[in-house]
Amino acid sequence: MERLDGGAKVPEHLHGGIVALGNFDGFHLGHQAVVGRAVERARAEGRPALVATFDPHPVRHFRPDTPPFRLTTLDQRQRLFAEAGADAMLVFHFDGELASVTAEDFVTDRLLARIGAAGVVTGEDFTFGKGRGGDTGVLRAMGEEHGFSVDTVAPVLNDGLAVSSSRIREALQVGDCETAARLLTRPFAIEAIVEHGDKRGRAIGYPTANMSLGKYLRPAFGIYAVRGRLPNGRSLDGAASLGIRPMFDPPKELLEPYFFDFSGNLYGQRVEVELISYLRPEAKFHDMDALIRQMDADCIEARRRLSLYSSPRTDPGSTNTGG
Repeated sequence: MERLDGGAKVPEHLHGGIVALGNFDGFHLGHQAVVGRAVERARAEGRPALVATFDPHPVRHFRPDTPPFRLTTLDQRQRLFAEAGADAMLVFHFDGELASVTAEDFVTDRLLARIGAAGVVTGEDFTFGKGRGGDTGVLRAMGEEHGFSVDTVAPVLNDGLAVSSSRIREALQVGDCETAARLLTRPFAIEAIVEHGDKRGRAIGYPTANMSLGKYLRPAFGIYAVRGRLPNGRSLDGAASLGIRPMFDPPKELLEPYFFDFSGNLYGQRVEVELISYLRPEAKFHDMDALIRQMDADCIEARRRLSLYSSPRTDPGSTNTGG
């Protein structure tokens, strides 16, 4: 899977492909339907399948003071797109210059001159171009004029509601990992480099991997049952604190997983941590002994929940395409 700059001309072997176009942050069920349609079209026509995304998210450009809200990094999206069958990921850098490009120029310059798109697939509500001047109607009309196909995919419904990144964010912000995982088809995961910390966890028998939350959405602060994935592919169960560590000063937002039955050195490694289940909110205890007793109980409960956990499955009875 290749990662390409959306501002440059694509290599010849990727020219003339079918392009899935959208933000795709989270790559949830609805996004998967759009990319799946593009891959299906590409395979049927013997063309490359490309997924075009935007980074930073347009919201970050227009409302820079918006609190962190990302569900995936570009690295995570690249892996997810590859697993979905795409041949390449195109990243359009969203800045003032791109924001000023009209819908018509975006199509003729970016999609046609630089990519040579033979077809475009989007969600029904996709908008693009300066002032959101383009929508699927504009895209379809330009497709007829310039000779490329346009497919639109209806929203995917789950429990009677459209699957959206907003629904997933709302679920995570109240600690509902299970709903988020159902809509994503996998647990929400934070990936970061393990940093050196103050080693307080090690001193009380619970060595943790300190990880920055970066630009990720802040889920409900508290304690979680988690599953970590190391760079070598090894999977580790554990319990994690996500939040500001009210027992310690100064307050600092961190994800601190403690992996059961693991004693290796993770410093400097990129680790991905899945939030499987929310155990409890953050709390401040009277003394360290009380904290340790609670951590003992948290680990017992985390092990219990992880032993019952199974990967999310799409329920044909509750998930379908809208329209």
